[in-house]
Amino acid sequence: MAEAEMSLTEAAAARVKALMASSETPVLGLRVGVQPKGCSGMTYTMEFVNEQQPHETLIEDKGVRIFIHPMAIMFLIGTEMDYREDKMGSRFVFTNPNEKARCGCGESFHV
Repeated sequence: MAEAEMSLTEAAAARVKALMASSETPVLGLRVGVQPKGCSGMTYTMEFVNEQQPHETLIEDKGVRIFIHPMAIMFLIGTEMDYREDKMGSRFVFTNPNEKARCGCGESFHV
């Protein structure tokens, strides 16, 4: 995998695999994207993939297939997706070198 592509930590890969295994329907991978939302402008999106859409970028890391829409790839280059559990709960966390700032609640960002 090239350095410029999105990557997963071991914890994120393990959690995605567990979620995919618990799905009632077969899952091909995980679609990761961005959409306009929140006080800073953009938020990350994730959904299971049943089939690849035209022109999507496919990244395979640690046994997980990640599908990225062509309009989102420029916002996700170099991003690492992690999974964390703590006293406040569990969540996926994105470390994105393209982010310029995040909102106070941490739910949205801008580039």
